[in-house]
Amino acid sequence: MSSKRWRIQYLSVANRDLIEIVDYIKADNPVAASELLDKIDASISRLENMPHSGKIPDDVRLKAMGYRILVVGNHLIFYVVTGNRVEIRRVLHGKRNYGFLL
Repeated sequence: MSSKRWRIQYLSVANRDLIEIVDYIKADNPVAASELLDKIDASISRLENMPHSGKIPDDVRLKAMGYRILVVGNHLIFYVVTGNRVEIRRVLHGKRNYGFLL
């Protein structure tokens, strides 16, 4: 395994996505919100060592733009690897129509 580590960077819109998701869940179930945040954090942290481990999207446009997707429960984390960075671009619920959001 390579010792190279990629730097994780969240776009501000991805930060907002995450805050909105956690706040929404926290209103009904604070424990579930905390557990989801931990799972998302753990999945994203793994990208520091394995940035290309996410699924390549089926969507032709997203694939052409270099996107990859992590699936965490019902949520999708959209990211792009550029140079030595992993750029987290969106965190969305899987049932959401995301094509126009990216």
